[in-house]
Amino acid sequence: MYIEEKEENRGSIEFQVFSFTNKIRRLASHLELHKKDFSSERGLRRLLGKRRRLLAYLAKKNRVRYKKLIGQLNIREQ
Repeated sequence: MYIEEKEENRGSIEFQVFSFTNKIRRLASHLELHKKDFSSERGLRRLLGKRRRLLAYLAKKNRVRYKKLIGQLNIREQ
């Protein structure tokens, strides 16, 4: 998916959102097994907020890149 970009630009918004999405998916699967792990749940909420803010920024600055990114990561409704 982002193999080429991963090597080139780790600071790009796309890479950051991609990284947060991987962490979110990993934490969500962890929380399905460990429902009472409230510390991890708090971490998940923080990551969701960071990703939401980055996506809002990207949507405001460059709508085309935003649409492409959410399509590739299969997040949000299009």
